[in-house]
Amino acid sequence: MSVSKSPNATDHLTSGRRTLALEIQGLQALLDTLDGPFSAAVDLLAAARGRVIVTGMGKSGHVGRKIAATLASTGTPAQYVHPAEAGHGDLGMITNEDAILGLSWSGETAELAAIIAYAKRFSIPLVAITSDGESALGSAANVALVLPRAEEACPNGLAPTTSTTMQLALGDAISVALLEQKGFSASDFRIFHPGGKLGASLQHIADLMHKGDALPLVTGDRKMSDALLVMSEKGFGCLGIVNAAGDLTGIVTDGDLRRHMGENLLGKRVEDVMTRNPKTITPAMLASEALNHMNAAKITSMFVVEKGKPVGLVHIHDFLRAGVV
Repeated sequence: MSVSKSPNATDHLTSGRRTLALEIQGLQALLDTLDGPFSAAVDLLAAARGRVIVTGMGKSGHVGRKIAATLASTGTPAQYVHPAEAGHGDLGMITNEDAILGLSWSGETAELAAIIAYAKRFSIPLVAITSDGESALGSAANVALVLPRAEEACPNGLAPTTSTTMQLALGDAISVALLEQKGFSASDFRIFHPGGKLGASLQHIADLMHKGDALPLVTGDRKMSDALLVMSEKGFGCLGIVNAAGDLTGIVTDGDLRRHMGENLLGKRVEDVMTRNPKTITPAMLASEALNHMNAAKITSMFVVEKGKPVGLVHIHDFLRAGVV
């Protein structure tokens, strides 16, 4: 039994960079060969009234599961069906309103035979992702997306590496093209991603803002002695100033108080102390976007305005509590 020399850090870096370089070459080749069939495949999948059924065996199956998840989360109902299980009853998951996206590098994966035959029998549209357009899968498909025969990153040329990277990237390209065709928005995206930091950042200001009696509002003709009581009671460190029509005309902050600090502060009118034309946001603005505005302006509170009238207020702590950071 021979003992090989352990690779050093330089050898690892060389290997890693070679792998990435080969996979980049594969993606570049895929980009260079992307043409008309891609558009046809997107149109075919978009026309399905049911779901996109994604299938594939082995590593192609693992990629297929990710593609199905990406499709489903971006507005295209999708489900992964294991090809081996399909021939044992799971074909019942596929209806004639669905479309099938089948992955196989060789296009000759035996386990796909049942799904291919089922698609033909019931005229279910089939899109193939394969390296051989003349294979069983490629020739049976309504649209075949043929992957370029790029070199695998595996030095033995055996482990699917570059090939699966291209499959995954092509799946992303299909998902994004469908997303754009459907006009899937950030608001739609939030429906499918309510959890975690992403879900939090996709909340709207209307979901976070304080409103009603909680708002610190006074008119500009009030004395600062009265206004400070309202400002202290509400506890936001700011005060909104409205005119007779209820429009927001200014704001008083801790900074304004410091700038006007003196013996006559309490006797001044609010309109003499306030900052006019304050920065505001709208209820429909995304929480992440509003937080960016606040950070850029270096302020901790912002009034929420609709048609010129204050309808809410958000404080930096509201973003922190909601997980928007």
